[in-house]
Amino acid sequence: MSEKDGSVREYDQRPSWLTLRAPEPGTLEKLQEMFKDLSLHTICENAACPNAGECFGRKTATFLILGDLCTRNCRFCNVTHGRPLPPDPAEPEHLAVAVKQLGLKYVVLTSVTRDDLPDGGAGHFAACINRLHAVCPGTDVEVLVPDFQGDERAIERVLEAGVTVFGHNIETVPELYQTVRPGADYQRSLAVLKAAKKTNPDVFTKSGLMLGLGEERGQVRQVLQDLRSVGCDILTLGQYLRPSLDHLPIVRYIPPDEFKVWEDEAYELGFAFVAAGSFVRSSYKAKEAAQAAKVRGDKL
Repeated sequence: MSEKDGSVREYDQRPSWLTLRAPEPGTLEKLQEMFKDLSLHTICENAACPNAGECFGRKTATFLILGDLCTRNCRFCNVTHGRPLPPDPAEPEHLAVAVKQLGLKYVVLTSVTRDDLPDGGAGHFAACINRLHAVCPGTDVEVLVPDFQGDERAIERVLEAGVTVFGHNIETVPELYQTVRPGADYQRSLAVLKAAKKTNPDVFTKSGLMLGLGEERGQVRQVLQDLRSVGCDILTLGQYLRPSLDHLPIVRYIPPDEFKVWEDEAYELGFAFVAAGSFVRSSYKAKEAAQAAKVRGDKL
């Protein structure tokens, strides 16, 4: 059986729980037109997120700053690998315009990895955050950042701009990093979250994993323990869904009841908020996650 034959069968035999309702007609197109006019990108589109229709329907989106070409080539990710252009100096203003037009009170910013920039793009993150605060006072900002190659000053620069949640995804278990995330480093990613919490203990830190890539239960459990050891507050666990035949194959579909077991176990470890499910992604219902984490944290 060829790889192609196996991959097609993988798509055809998705379990019944992996279904989503189609978005309202025109919902995607209207927001896509706005983002195009402002030269903005969203991770919802670039990463082929399964929740794009729902999020756009609620007039929310996770903005992808620093262009749409990534200097790394992770084998699970749908973002295009290539040589990116210099950061767009107009992007902070365009971003603020979009957020104001949409009337958003909670914004998530993420980016491609920019190993070509001395600060990894931290200064551009800060510029976008500062402009959002100036144009849209009262709007909370969450970030999902790359590892900045472990540069603590870059992490500090983002936090100094003022964020509600600082996210960095661990993505998978360390035993699979060489296959799934070549160019990344598990300990470095843990160090990013540790440095963020040390820099500003009042900011929630957040991380996420994909399941279904061949990880073992004990390996996942160790990652959750490692995340708690560096003070990670919010956890997301979702099913890896192969963006195309060129990406890593799905090893296993995780049933909903197993996600519930992981959710319960993560809460027992002390996470302030956990979202676990087939279609859960890093920024899915991020505002609700931050609010729930604050309520739970206040009670602890």
